[in-house]
Amino acid sequence: MNIKKQRSVELILINISGNDRPGVTASLSEILARYDATILDIGQADIHHSLALGILIKTDSEVSGDLMKDLLFKAYELGVKVRFSPVNESDYGEWVEKQGKDRWIITILGRRLTARVIADVSRAVAEQGMNIDGIKRLTGRMPLHGEDPLGKSCVQVSVRGFLKDQTAMQQRFMQIANEQETDISLQEDTMYRRSRRLVCFDMDSTLIRTEVIDELADRAGVGEEVRAITESAMRGEIDFCESFKRRVALLKGLDESVMRDIAENLPITEGVDRMMAALKRTGYKTAILSGGFTYFGNYLKQRFGFDYVYANELEIVDGKLTGRYLGDIVDGRRKAELLKLLAQVENVNIKQTIAVGDGANDLPMLATAGLGIAFHAKPKVKATADQSLSTIGLDGILYFIGFKDNQITDMKGE
Repeated sequence: MNIKKQRSVELILINISGNDRPGVTASLSEILARYDATILDIGQADIHHSLALGILIKTDSEVSGDLMKDLLFKAYELGVKVRFSPVNESDYGEWVEKQGKDRWIITILGRRLTARVIADVSRAVAEQGMNIDGIKRLTGRMPLHGEDPLGKSCVQVSVRGFLKDQTAMQQRFMQIANEQETDISLQEDTMYRRSRRLVCFDMDSTLIRTEVIDELADRAGVGEEVRAITESAMRGEIDFCESFKRRVALLKGLDESVMRDIAENLPITEGVDRMMAALKRTGYKTAILSGGFTYFGNYLKQRFGFDYVYANELEIVDGKLTGRYLGDIVDGRRKAELLKLLAQVENVNIKQTIAVGDGANDLPMLATAGLGIAFHAKPKVKATADQSLSTIGLDGILYFIGFKDNQITDMKGE
Protein backbone atom coordinates (compact mmCIF):
# COMPACT_ATOMS: atom_id res chain seq x y z
CA MET A 1 0.00 0.00 0.00
CA ASN A 2 1.37 3.39 -1.05
CA ILE A 3 1.10 6.12 1.54
CA LYS A 4 1.29 9.61 0.07
CA LYS A 5 3.58 11.78 2.13
CA GLN A 6 1.97 15.07 3.16
CA ARG A 7 4.18 18.00 2.32
CA SER A 8 4.92 20.57 5.00
CA VAL A 9 4.45 24.26 4.40
CA GLU A 10 6.27 27.34 5.57
CA LEU A 11 4.99 30.84 6.32
CA ILE A 12 7.50 33.51 5.31
CA LEU A 13 7.28 37.27 5.69
CA ILE A 14 9.18 39.01 2.89
CA ASN A 15 10.21 42.65 3.35
CA ILE A 16 11.54 44.57 0.34
CA SER A 17 12.96 48.10 0.58
CA GLY A 18 14.91 50.47 -1.62
CA ASN A 19 14.48 52.95 -4.45
CA ASP A 20 11.18 52.40 -6.22
CA ARG A 21 10.86 52.14 -9.98
CA PRO A 22 8.37 50.57 -12.42
CA GLY A 23 8.37 46.78 -12.49
CA VAL A 24 9.80 45.97 -9.05
CA THR A 25 6.60 44.47 -7.64
CA ALA A 26 5.83 42.70 -10.92
CA SER A 27 9.29 41.06 -11.14
CA LEU A 28 9.23 39.81 -7.54
CA SER A 29 5.65 38.56 -7.63
CA GLU A 30 6.38 36.65 -10.85
CA ILE A 31 8.95 34.58 -8.91
CA LEU A 32 6.35 33.83 -6.24
CA ALA A 33 3.95 32.75 -8.97
CA ARG A 34 6.57 30.43 -10.49
CA TYR A 35 6.78 28.57 -7.17
CA ASP A 36 2.97 28.56 -6.75
CA ALA A 37 3.19 30.50 -3.48
CA THR A 38 -0.02 31.59 -1.74
CA ILE A 39 -0.14 35.25 -0.69
CA LEU A 40 -1.70 35.58 2.76
CA ASP A 41 -1.15 39.33 3.11
CA ILE A 42 0.46 42.11 1.11
CA GLY A 43 1.06 45.83 1.60
CA GLN A 44 3.09 48.44 -0.23
CA ALA A 45 3.95 52.09 0.36
CA ASP A 46 6.00 54.59 -1.60
CA ILE A 47 7.40 57.60 0.26
CA HIS A 48 9.42 60.01 -1.91
CA HIS A 49 10.28 57.17 -4.33
CA SER A 50 11.41 54.93 -1.49
CA LEU A 51 9.69 51.52 -1.62
CA ALA A 52 8.46 49.51 1.35
CA LEU A 53 6.80 46.25 0.32
CA GLY A 54 5.73 43.47 2.64
CA ILE A 55 4.39 40.07 1.53
CA LEU A 56 3.37 37.19 3.78
CA ILE A 57 3.37 33.91 1.83
CA LYS A 58 2.64 30.23 2.33
CA THR A 59 4.89 27.93 0.33
CA ASP A 60 5.97 24.31 0.13
CA SER A 61 8.96 23.80 2.44
CA GLU A 62 10.69 21.71 -0.24
CA VAL A 63 10.97 24.71 -2.57
CA SER A 64 11.23 27.55 -0.07
CA GLY A 65 15.03 27.63 -0.25
CA ASP A 66 15.07 27.96 -4.03
CA LEU A 67 12.30 30.56 -3.89
CA MET A 68 14.24 32.77 -1.47
CA LYS A 69 17.44 32.33 -3.49
CA ASP A 70 15.73 33.50 -6.68
CA LEU A 71 14.21 36.46 -4.85
CA LEU A 72 17.65 37.46 -3.53
CA PHE A 73 19.16 37.37 -7.03
CA LYS A 74 16.28 39.37 -8.50
CA ALA A 75 16.41 41.92 -5.65
CA TYR A 76 20.14 42.42 -6.27
CA GLU A 77 19.44 42.90 -9.98
CA LEU A 78 16.72 45.49 -9.20
CA GLY A 79 18.85 47.33 -6.65
CA VAL A 80 16.57 46.69 -3.67
CA LYS A 81 17.04 44.90 -0.36
CA VAL A 82 15.07 41.83 0.68
CA ARG A 83 14.72 40.31 4.14
CA PHE A 84 13.00 37.04 5.13
CA SER A 85 11.36 36.27 8.47
CA PRO A 86 9.75 32.93 9.37
CA VAL A 87 6.25 33.11 10.85
CA ASN A 88 4.85 30.27 12.93
CA GLU A 89 1.24 29.17 12.60
CA SER A 90 0.23 30.31 16.08
CA ASP A 91 1.40 33.86 15.37
CA TYR A 92 -0.49 33.79 12.09
CA GLY A 93 -3.58 32.59 13.93
CA GLU A 94 -3.37 35.55 16.32
CA TRP A 95 -3.03 37.91 13.35
CA VAL A 96 -6.16 36.45 11.74
CA GLU A 97 -8.04 36.85 15.01
CA LYS A 98 -7.08 40.54 15.16
CA GLN A 99 -8.65 41.10 11.75
CA GLY A 100 -12.02 40.58 13.41
CA LYS A 101 -11.43 43.46 15.80
CA ASP A 102 -12.89 46.89 15.31
CA ARG A 103 -11.16 49.29 12.95
CA TRP A 104 -10.98 53.03 13.57
CA ILE A 105 -9.90 55.96 11.44
CA ILE A 106 -8.04 58.88 13.02
CA THR A 107 -7.75 62.03 10.89
CA ILE A 108 -5.09 64.53 11.97
CA LEU A 109 -5.45 67.88 10.28
CA GLY A 110 -3.98 71.37 10.57
CA ARG A 111 -2.08 74.14 8.82
CA ARG A 112 1.03 72.11 9.62
CA LEU A 113 1.69 68.82 11.41
CA THR A 114 4.54 68.29 13.83
CA ALA A 115 6.26 65.18 15.12
CA ARG A 116 4.84 65.99 18.56
CA VAL A 117 1.26 65.61 17.30
CA ILE A 118 2.00 62.23 15.72
CA ALA A 119 3.83 61.10 18.87
CA ASP A 120 1.00 62.15 21.20
CA VAL A 121 -1.70 60.52 19.06
CA SER A 122 0.34 57.32 18.70
CA ARG A 123 0.86 57.19 22.48
CA ALA A 124 -2.88 57.63 23.10
CA VAL A 125 -3.59 54.73 20.71
CA ALA A 126 -1.05 52.50 22.46
CA GLU A 127 -2.49 53.32 25.88
CA GLN A 128 -5.83 51.95 24.67
CA GLY A 129 -4.12 48.68 23.71
CA MET A 130 -4.74 49.29 20.01
CA ASN A 131 -2.39 48.99 17.06
CA ILE A 132 -1.73 51.31 14.11
CA ASP A 133 -1.88 49.29 10.89
CA GLY A 134 -1.61 52.08 8.33
CA ILE A 135 -0.82 55.78 7.86
CA LYS A 136 -1.36 57.73 4.65
CA ARG A 137 -1.08 61.39 3.71
CA LEU A 138 -4.25 62.97 2.30
CA THR A 139 -2.82 66.40 1.48
CA GLY A 140 -0.08 67.32 -0.98
CA ARG A 141 3.52 67.73 0.08
CA MET A 142 4.34 70.81 2.14
CA PRO A 143 6.78 73.45 0.78
CA LEU A 144 10.26 73.45 2.29
CA HIS A 145 10.55 77.21 2.57
CA GLY A 146 7.95 79.65 3.80
CA GLU A 147 4.48 78.84 5.07
CA ASP A 148 1.28 79.18 3.07
CA PRO A 149 -1.24 80.92 5.39
CA LEU A 150 -3.98 78.85 3.74
CA GLY A 151 -1.94 75.64 3.56
CA LYS A 152 -3.20 72.31 4.89
CA SER A 153 -1.54 69.17 6.15
CA CYS A 154 -3.48 65.99 6.87
CA VAL A 155 -2.72 62.33 7.55
CA GLN A 156 -5.16 59.48 8.03
CA VAL A 157 -4.26 56.81 10.57
CA SER A 158 -5.87 53.37 10.48
CA VAL A 159 -6.10 51.70 13.90
CA ARG A 160 -7.28 48.22 14.81
CA GLY A 161 -8.37 46.82 18.14
CA PHE A 162 -11.08 46.98 20.79
CA LEU A 163 -11.40 50.56 22.04
CA LYS A 164 -11.56 50.44 25.83
CA ASP A 165 -12.95 53.92 26.44
CA GLN A 166 -14.03 56.00 23.43
CA THR A 167 -14.93 59.03 25.56
CA ALA A 168 -11.50 59.05 27.19
CA MET A 169 -9.82 58.70 23.80
CA GLN A 170 -11.80 61.62 22.33
CA GLN A 171 -11.08 63.78 25.36
CA ARG A 172 -7.38 63.03 25.04
CA PHE A 173 -7.48 63.90 21.34
CA MET A 174 -9.25 67.18 22.13
CA GLN A 175 -6.51 68.03 24.64
CA ILE A 176 -3.79 67.25 22.08
CA ALA A 177 -5.63 69.26 19.42
CA ASN A 178 -5.88 72.30 21.66
CA GLU A 179 -2.23 72.10 22.68
CA GLN A 180 -0.89 71.58 19.16
CA GLU A 181 -3.36 73.70 17.14
CA THR A 182 -4.64 70.77 15.13
CA ASP A 183 -7.92 68.94 14.57
CA ILE A 184 -8.18 65.23 15.38
CA SER A 185 -11.15 63.14 14.31
CA LEU A 186 -11.92 59.63 15.57
CA GLN A 187 -14.41 57.57 13.53
CA GLU A 188 -15.26 53.91 13.56
CA ASP A 189 -14.44 52.51 10.12
CA THR A 190 -17.85 51.10 9.23
CA MET A 191 -19.64 50.67 5.92
CA TYR A 192 -21.50 53.92 6.63
CA ARG A 193 -18.32 55.96 7.10
CA ARG A 194 -17.24 54.98 3.60
CA SER A 195 -20.62 55.77 2.02
CA ARG A 196 -21.78 59.17 3.28
CA ARG A 197 -24.41 60.63 0.93
CA LEU A 198 -26.03 63.73 2.51
CA VAL A 199 -24.30 66.78 4.03
CA CYS A 200 -26.30 69.45 5.91
CA PHE A 201 -24.82 72.84 6.83
CA ASP A 202 -25.68 75.65 9.14
CA MET A 203 -25.31 78.97 7.29
CA ASP A 204 -24.36 81.86 9.57
CA SER A 205 -20.77 81.60 10.90
CA THR A 206 -20.44 78.32 9.03
CA LEU A 207 -20.91 78.81 5.28
CA ILE A 208 -20.47 82.55 5.74
CA ARG A 209 -18.21 84.42 8.18
CA THR A 210 -20.95 86.53 9.70
CA GLU A 211 -24.40 86.42 11.28
CA VAL A 212 -26.77 87.88 8.68
CA ILE A 213 -29.18 89.13 11.31
CA ASP A 214 -26.32 91.21 12.71
CA GLU A 215 -25.68 92.68 9.26
CA LEU A 216 -29.37 93.58 8.96
CA ALA A 217 -29.33 95.05 12.45
CA ASP A 218 -26.39 97.31 11.57
CA ARG A 219 -28.39 98.73 8.66
CA ALA A 220 -31.36 99.22 10.99
CA GLY A 221 -29.22 100.98 13.59
CA VAL A 222 -29.73 98.32 16.30
CA GLY A 223 -26.50 96.36 15.75
CA GLU A 224 -25.14 96.29 19.30
CA GLU A 225 -28.45 95.27 20.81
CA VAL A 226 -29.01 92.43 18.33
CA ARG A 227 -25.41 91.17 18.58
CA ALA A 228 -25.70 90.86 22.34
CA ILE A 229 -28.80 88.68 21.93
CA THR A 230 -27.14 86.63 19.15
CA GLU A 231 -24.04 85.86 21.20
CA SER A 232 -26.10 84.87 24.22
CA ALA A 233 -28.18 82.51 22.08
CA MET A 234 -25.13 80.93 20.41
CA ARG A 235 -23.62 80.27 23.83
CA GLY A 236 -26.83 78.50 24.80
CA GLU A 237 -27.66 81.01 27.53
CA ILE A 238 -31.16 81.86 26.23
CA ASP A 239 -33.70 79.95 24.17
CA PHE A 240 -33.11 80.30 20.43
CA CYS A 241 -36.77 80.86 19.54
CA GLU A 242 -37.15 83.64 22.10
CA SER A 243 -33.93 85.30 20.98
CA PHE A 244 -35.03 85.00 17.34
CA LYS A 245 -38.35 86.76 17.98
CA ARG A 246 -36.66 89.56 19.90
CA ARG A 247 -34.05 90.15 17.22
CA VAL A 248 -36.47 90.07 14.28
CA ALA A 249 -38.77 92.57 16.04
CA LEU A 250 -35.87 95.03 16.16
CA LEU A 251 -35.62 94.97 12.33
CA LYS A 252 -39.05 96.52 11.84
CA GLY A 253 -39.06 99.19 9.13
CA LEU A 254 -35.85 98.12 7.35
CA ASP A 255 -36.04 98.47 3.57
CA GLU A 256 -36.15 95.22 1.56
CA SER A 257 -33.44 96.46 -0.85
CA VAL A 258 -30.86 96.19 1.94
CA MET A 259 -31.09 92.39 1.80
CA ARG A 260 -29.83 92.18 -1.77
CA ASP A 261 -26.84 94.38 -1.03
CA ILE A 262 -25.90 92.25 1.98
CA ALA A 263 -26.32 89.00 0.00
CA GLU A 264 -24.01 90.16 -2.80
CA ASN A 265 -21.28 91.03 -0.28
CA LEU A 266 -21.48 88.04 2.06
CA PRO A 267 -18.02 86.98 3.36
CA ILE A 268 -17.82 83.35 2.22
CA THR A 269 -15.97 80.94 4.50
CA GLU A 270 -12.62 79.60 3.31
CA GLY A 271 -12.95 76.36 1.34
CA VAL A 272 -16.67 76.48 0.51
CA ASP A 273 -16.19 76.57 -3.27
CA ARG A 274 -13.60 73.75 -3.24
CA MET A 275 -15.74 71.64 -0.91
CA MET A 276 -18.94 72.08 -2.91
CA ALA A 277 -17.22 71.31 -6.21
CA ALA A 278 -15.93 68.01 -4.79
CA LEU A 279 -19.23 67.03 -3.16
CA LYS A 280 -21.25 67.76 -6.29
CA ARG A 281 -18.83 65.89 -8.56
CA THR A 282 -19.10 62.79 -6.39
CA GLY A 283 -22.89 62.78 -6.07
CA TYR A 284 -23.42 64.03 -2.53
CA LYS A 285 -26.68 65.82 -1.73
CA THR A 286 -26.22 69.06 0.17
CA ALA A 287 -28.57 71.19 2.26
CA ILE A 288 -28.59 74.47 4.16
CA LEU A 289 -30.49 74.14 7.46
CA SER A 290 -30.35 77.59 8.99
CA GLY A 291 -31.78 79.63 11.80
CA GLY A 292 -31.08 82.57 9.49
CA PHE A 293 -33.17 83.66 6.53
CA THR A 294 -34.27 82.00 3.28
CA TYR A 295 -33.32 85.04 1.17
CA PHE A 296 -29.64 84.52 1.91
CA GLY A 297 -29.84 80.73 1.87
CA ASN A 298 -31.32 80.84 -1.63
CA TYR A 299 -28.54 83.19 -2.74
CA LEU A 300 -25.94 80.63 -1.60
CA LYS A 301 -27.94 77.81 -3.19
CA GLN A 302 -27.83 79.54 -6.55
CA ARG A 303 -24.16 80.45 -6.24
CA PHE A 304 -22.78 77.09 -5.07
CA GLY A 305 -25.42 74.56 -6.12
CA PHE A 306 -26.90 73.38 -2.82
CA ASP A 307 -29.83 71.00 -3.28
CA TYR A 308 -32.01 72.18 -0.39
CA VAL A 309 -32.54 75.30 1.71
CA TYR A 310 -34.60 75.46 4.90
CA ALA A 311 -34.49 78.70 6.89
CA ASN A 312 -36.78 81.42 8.27
CA GLU A 313 -38.93 83.70 6.13
CA LEU A 314 -39.08 87.39 7.02
CA GLU A 315 -42.44 89.10 6.54
CA ILE A 316 -42.24 92.02 4.10
CA VAL A 317 -45.09 94.47 3.47
CA ASP A 318 -44.83 97.38 1.02
CA GLY A 319 -41.09 96.80 0.67
CA LYS A 320 -40.42 97.01 4.41
CA LEU A 321 -39.64 94.40 7.07
CA THR A 322 -42.52 94.21 9.54
CA GLY A 323 -40.52 92.81 12.45
CA ARG A 324 -42.38 89.50 12.10
CA TYR A 325 -41.67 86.16 10.41
CA LEU A 326 -43.73 83.61 8.47
CA GLY A 327 -44.15 79.94 9.40
CA ASP A 328 -42.36 77.93 12.07
CA ILE A 329 -38.98 78.97 13.41
CA VAL A 330 -36.08 76.79 12.27
CA ASP A 331 -34.45 76.17 15.64
CA GLY A 332 -32.20 73.36 16.84
CA ARG A 333 -35.01 70.83 17.17
CA ARG A 334 -36.34 71.70 13.71
CA LYS A 335 -32.88 71.33 12.14
CA ALA A 336 -32.60 67.79 13.49
CA GLU A 337 -36.09 66.98 12.17
CA LEU A 338 -35.22 68.36 8.73
CA LEU A 339 -32.04 66.29 8.65
CA LYS A 340 -34.07 63.13 9.29
CA LEU A 341 -36.65 64.16 6.68
CA LEU A 342 -34.04 64.79 4.00
CA ALA A 343 -32.41 61.42 4.74
CA GLN A 344 -35.78 59.77 4.12
CA VAL A 345 -36.39 61.79 0.94
CA GLU A 346 -32.94 60.84 -0.41
CA ASN A 347 -33.37 57.24 0.79
CA VAL A 348 -30.16 57.17 2.82
CA ASN A 349 -29.53 55.75 6.27
CA ILE A 350 -29.16 58.45 8.93
CA LYS A 351 -25.66 57.04 9.58
CA GLN A 352 -24.73 58.13 6.05
CA THR A 353 -25.39 61.80 6.86
CA ILE A 354 -23.05 64.61 7.89
CA ALA A 355 -24.03 67.78 9.74
CA VAL A 356 -21.83 70.86 10.16
CA GLY A 357 -22.52 73.84 12.40
CA ASP A 358 -21.07 76.23 14.96
CA GLY A 359 -23.75 77.20 17.49
CA ALA A 360 -25.66 75.69 20.39
CA ASN A 361 -28.76 75.45 18.19
CA ASP A 362 -26.80 73.11 15.89
CA LEU A 363 -26.15 70.50 18.60
CA PRO A 364 -29.35 68.45 18.02
CA MET A 365 -28.49 68.25 14.30
CA LEU A 366 -24.87 67.30 15.01
CA ALA A 367 -25.97 64.60 17.45
CA THR A 368 -28.49 63.17 14.97
CA ALA A 369 -26.15 62.89 11.97
CA GLY A 370 -23.87 59.93 11.38
CA LEU A 371 -20.98 62.41 11.46
CA GLY A 372 -21.52 65.68 13.34
CA ILE A 373 -18.80 68.33 12.95
CA ALA A 374 -18.56 71.46 15.10
CA PHE A 375 -16.99 74.07 12.80
CA HIS A 376 -14.94 76.86 14.41
CA ALA A 377 -17.47 76.43 17.16
CA LYS A 378 -18.17 78.04 20.50
CA PRO A 379 -16.42 76.21 23.40
CA LYS A 380 -19.63 74.59 24.67
CA VAL A 381 -20.47 73.26 21.21
CA LYS A 382 -16.94 72.03 20.55
CA ALA A 383 -16.86 70.19 23.88
CA THR A 384 -20.21 68.50 23.20
CA ALA A 385 -19.82 67.48 19.55
CA ASP A 386 -18.07 64.22 18.65
CA GLN A 387 -15.89 65.88 15.98
CA SER A 388 -14.62 69.41 15.48
CA LEU A 389 -12.85 71.39 12.77
CA SER A 390 -11.17 74.58 13.95
CA THR A 391 -7.85 75.03 12.16
CA ILE A 392 -8.74 75.36 8.47
CA GLY A 393 -11.70 76.08 6.18
CA LEU A 394 -14.82 74.07 5.39
CA ASP A 395 -13.04 71.95 2.78
CA GLY A 396 -11.45 70.22 5.77
CA ILE A 397 -14.54 68.02 5.98
CA LEU A 398 -13.41 66.38 2.72
CA TYR A 399 -10.49 64.86 4.63
CA PHE A 400 -12.84 63.58 7.35
CA ILE A 401 -14.68 61.76 4.56
CA GLY A 402 -11.37 60.40 3.21
CA PHE A 403 -10.73 62.52 0.10
CA LYS A 404 -7.13 63.04 -1.00
CA ASP A 405 -5.86 66.28 -2.52
CA ASN A 406 -4.98 64.65 -5.84
CA GLN A 407 -8.52 63.29 -6.12
CA ILE A 408 -9.98 66.76 -5.56
CA THR A 409 -7.56 68.31 -8.07
CA ASP A 410 -8.41 65.68 -10.70
CA MET A 411 -12.09 66.63 -10.47
CA LYS A 412 -11.37 70.11 -11.84
CA GLY A 413 -10.60 68.68 -15.24
CA GLU A 414 -13.75 66.59 -15.53
